[in-house]
Amino acid sequence: MPIPEDVSGEEIDRDVRQELQSLPKTLADDVAKNLVMVARLIDEDPEGAYAYSKVALRLASRVAAVREAAGFAAYANQKYGEALGEFRAARRMTGNIDLWPVMADCERGLGRPEKALDMAGAPEVHKLDKAGQVEMRLVAAGARRDMGQLDAAIVTLQSPELASSSVQPWTARLRYAYADALLAAGRDTEAREWFAKAVEADKDGSTDASDRLAELDGVEFVDALDEEAVDGDEGEGSSSDADGPGGRNGGLEDEES
Repeated sequence: MPIPEDVSGEEIDRDVRQELQSLPKTLADDVAKNLVMVARLIDEDPEGAYAYSKVALRLASRVAAVREAAGFAAYANQKYGEALGEFRAARRMTGNIDLWPVMADCERGLGRPEKALDMAGAPEVHKLDKAGQVEMRLVAAGARRDMGQLDAAIVTLQSPELASSSVQPWTARLRYAYADALLAAGRDTEAREWFAKAVEADKDGSTDASDRLAELDGVEFVDALDEEAVDGDEGEGSSSDADGPGGRNGGLEDEES
């Protein structure tokens, strides 16, 4: 796999760099560059990230950071069985519990929500930091929804972190999940309230809470190109008054959700 010239391998975290020191320097540099590419592509091009992770695995499968990166790349491509195997391998190497929530989510992806719930109740959860515990709560709520237990999913998400007015990195996602569960249960008014709260916390646009809120409010978004086309047609006298932007069904008009 080609590595762009601007990638030096120095971009990786210090902890990962220390792990790679067990390798010969040239090999460590090659692995580091591939790990950088995994991190760079995983959101926008998960298939590309997966390909680079496979190169890193071939070069250094005994390095925990490589197994973890491969796990996340597989997870991003919905290869949940493969991801779970990589996460388990990384955990065996390090004893680190941080991957517990994503491992449980892999069980959901494999159609085993009951297993995910078992993991949510395991002693390992108490060893997670606050972010990890919130993540585990999100996974458990998702497992409840997988099993058709909407009320239980709602209760699972009700927590001090949800009620807190303090905005943390997980706040927007937690509020969003709660709003979505409420909406699925037919509690539209409460769902709207929590989608609005998710918007307040979502400064970096990590969720589509604003679109969901607009949808609940009946707001439609019309593509600017469609409006220009309509204006042009009206200028040529080819459209009736009823064919304005709100009345045309063709073109690019769409309601975002």
